[in-house]
Amino acid sequence: MPEISRFFGIIIYIYYNDHQPPHFHAVYGEYEALIAIETLTIFAGYLPPRAFGLVIEWAILHQEELKKDWMQAMHHQKLDKIEPLK
Repeated sequence: MPEISRFFGIIIYIYYNDHQPPHFHAVYGEYEALIAIETLTIFAGYLPPRAFGLVIEWAILHQEELKKDWMQAMHHQKLDKIEPLK
């Protein structure tokens, strides 16, 4: 489970050979959500509103990097770390 970023107690992962649509996993405590990279919407799971807001703020800043990491994961290439939200 390759971690690509971590901030404010939230961990962001992209899995190798994961299912469509292109997405990332955001984990906050016992909560986990799958967030589509293109639309930045949750399509599975749940995050508390404050955590979700932070994740979306971060994802907007790094959407192109997320797309690149998704493609790298699909080709079994090393994923790039993405700068955390500050």
